[in-house]
Amino acid sequence: MLPWKAARPGDSVSAIDTPALVLDLDAFERNLQRMAAALKGYPVRLRAHAKSHKCPEIARRQIALGAVGVCCQKVSEAAVFVDAGIDDVLLTNQLVGTTKLLHLAELARRARMGVLVDDPLQVLALAEVARSQGVAIDVYVEVDVGGRRCGVTPGAAAARLAHLIADQAPLRFAGLQCYQGAAQHKRTPLEREQAIAQASQAARLSRSLIEADGLQVERITGAGTGTFLLERDSGVFNEIQAGSYIFMDRDYGDNQLAAQDVRFEHALFVRSAVLSRTQPTQAVLDAGLKASSVDSGMPTVWQRPELSYVRASDDHGVLETPADSLLALGDVLMLVPGHCDPTVNLYDELVCIRGDRVEAIWPIAARGALL
Repeated sequence: MLPWKAARPGDSVSAIDTPALVLDLDAFERNLQRMAAALKGYPVRLRAHAKSHKCPEIARRQIALGAVGVCCQKVSEAAVFVDAGIDDVLLTNQLVGTTKLLHLAELARRARMGVLVDDPLQVLALAEVARSQGVAIDVYVEVDVGGRRCGVTPGAAAARLAHLIADQAPLRFAGLQCYQGAAQHKRTPLEREQAIAQASQAARLSRSLIEADGLQVERITGAGTGTFLLERDSGVFNEIQAGSYIFMDRDYGDNQLAAQDVRFEHALFVRSAVLSRTQPTQAVLDAGLKASSVDSGMPTVWQRPELSYVRASDDHGVLETPADSLLALGDVLMLVPGHCDPTVNLYDELVCIRGDRVEAIWPIAARGALL
């Protein structure tokens, strides 16, 4: 552990060392409120995806505004939230291997735990461990609703798997996972609407075949920040798994919005400084690949449209600047990351600011939780 930090509570924003991951609390809190308002009065609940923030303090604030619990991707990630007192966690992933299943069973003694399956072998392995450890586990059938990643074919295959789960006490058939991840960054509203219409039809078909044989589908869960209003209004989904809405990133910011879409704000930034200015149309920042993920493209420079972040190496980010730019050594810029989730995973803590002061430092406690 380094003997120093980028900032401490009470510091002025101008004193934050760089690079640092900064959360604008005012914008963040407005995003929380906008999501709560968008779901108020609808028979649809929020299960916020914690892979975006990996921070128990944020999970607690989401739950305080109505979220039923959180989603995680990894057992080790889930363990961080259970240890922090979050008592309802869904692993939106399949688990393979006895070690992971035993870890899931241990968490199920302390919290309500759910997990996804898309193969009968996963169901049988889960049932064996649940019986041996004396725990109950919620199990969801993942249906491929267009993302072409994990999931069974909609319809009969989903129904067969659901009935297998129901026959394997102490497993509980909890419902269907119908997440259309590929739809989240389709740029036009029409493209997103078409993708979620297809996903909703696949979910509806799967539900009808399962319930035709007398097994109730209590929950159909899915959706993300880019499409959650479509799932909310589908009449099929009753739980959404949005995560990035609290931060927003450059990639989500590139989506074209429909008139009814919620305008979430950019709240997450990488604070960076100019460390080299040897060419009139170039500046080099101290934030490169180790400071901001570029898997979804380069970051943008917040409120400086004349500056373009064009290239990243390990510890350097190269900007193109106008020839007459007054940008100088030591100048500080705020970057909007291209993809918030893997960017957060690069840092130990969030520097939380309000106005011109650092209000809090929140540990990113599930950073590096890959198991």
